[in-house]
Amino acid sequence: MDQQGKVKVGVDILDLRYAKTGQKTFLEEVYKQFLVSEHPGVSFVYLDFPLPKFSRKYKLGIIFNHLALQFWKQLVLPLKAYFNRVDILFCSDYFAPNIRLKFKNVQVLHDAFFYEYPEHYHGLWMHLFKLLAVPAAKNSEYIITPTKYSRNSISKHFTIPLEKIIPIYEGPKCFEAIKTESPTWIPPNVPYILNVGVWEKRKNIPRLLAAFKALLANINQPIKLVLVGEGSKKMNSDDSAAIIQAITDLQLADYVICTGYLPDHSLKSAYEQALLFIFPSYNEGFGIPILEAFAAEIPVLVANNSCLPEVGANAVISFDPFSIADMMEKMKIVIENTDLQKDLIQKGKERLLDFSWEQASKEMIEVFIMAAKHGK
Repeated sequence: MDQQGKVKVGVDILDLRYAKTGQKTFLEEVYKQFLVSEHPGVSFVYLDFPLPKFSRKYKLGIIFNHLALQFWKQLVLPLKAYFNRVDILFCSDYFAPNIRLKFKNVQVLHDAFFYEYPEHYHGLWMHLFKLLAVPAAKNSEYIITPTKYSRNSISKHFTIPLEKIIPIYEGPKCFEAIKTESPTWIPPNVPYILNVGVWEKRKNIPRLLAAFKALLANINQPIKLVLVGEGSKKMNSDDSAAIIQAITDLQLADYVICTGYLPDHSLKSAYEQALLFIFPSYNEGFGIPILEAFAAEIPVLVANNSCLPEVGANAVISFDPFSIADMMEKMKIVIENTDLQKDLIQKGKERLLDFSWEQASKEMIEVFIMAAKHGK
């Protein structure tokens, strides 16, 4: 406890320096909420460290990055937590210290992909995960996860009791204060279908490209596909080569725009000016882009698996992500039916009311208080 008798929570904010995509969005948004939190029972201290960053082009660089992260997680972070006299240490990136010096861990596990797709991860990373991340997770006071689906998957694969795993819905990336602009890549007067996410194998983008090719042959209007994202540079899960090859093989170079990662003002424009958003992943732990598309008031189509029906509920059109024909047909139906588009947009706005970072942070704070009291 701090001098005012509050539960003192140490927040590992290293990912604000190094993470990308959803993992960084999670910490950014939670961090913003904690900074303005006025909860009478909790105070926060933010723990960071300037780790060296090695090039991922070479195997040694990858190995050194892994080792540097564990140097932070297993040695420097617990010492910082101890000297700051924290009661709870909060880590949001799968790894937490195994050494606990008078503090308790509460950590986030976004999904169980390490167990579900071991072939997508480097052998060293998997070894470190099983050696360090799994024991820390099992010994954490509570695990926070984004959906009921991910809660069940984590309980099954990590053999952690369900009562220790608490699902807390996330929110969309906050773009409210950002002035939008129309990037030069947005095609003038040509509608486009939008996909946002890292180019990993589970994102299923080559099938999306095949479905888009079929769509072009079945509609009587010009349309493009915009892919916002890039490869993860993880040798086992990166799908960049297959995506680029599919664009070439399907002769889609004139119809597909690959933007790479976008700054927030451009990303907001990409959502707002899209005809529809499509998310063809065959496994997700949550799917923040769904909420971002709801907020942009565009129709949303998602795969009918994992957590996506839970997040989208009745505000999305679902399809079989392994069926190119079904994916194509669902896109065609939405594009050609303006009444359906309006219905999906309205339902998306209503569904979005169930998700906010403000509410998520309040629920996390309650978990911190529970963890501090647990066992006393």
